[in-house]
Amino acid sequence: MNTLADLLTFVVSTLETWQLCVGVRVWETEQFSSDQFALKVRAQLKSGNVLQIRLYRNGAHTDYAYQLLVNEEPSFRWDNKEHFPSIGSHPHHFHVTPLQTESSPLTGDPSHDLPLVLDYLESH
Repeated sequence: MNTLADLLTFVVSTLETWQLCVGVRVWETEQFSSDQFALKVRAQLKSGNVLQIRLYRNGAHTDYAYQLLVNEEPSFRWDNKEHFPSIGSHPHHFHVTPLQTESSPLTGDPSHDLPLVLDYLESH
């Protein structure tokens, strides 16, 4: 998944086949160069909540944010912004609440990370 098209296809098709999803919408895509691009996708869930996925790829590195929106308000989020250096999985972390941040099993590889996020949402 080294192109915007490949990554977008993976995200959308994974969400469309996920049992808790009732609809998928691509909110934005931006291509800066052949190996630098961004995307934002939202999945409407059966619960009425929304899973928002933002990915920014620059070469082999991917910045990500997987966030659950409850009544359009941010709930919990996984991301890899480098602002929690004390967390063992730095830069990967999980915002359980706005004031509680924990380590995360995510790696920055969407093919690894997206299934983990969906499994977590199914069990919570």
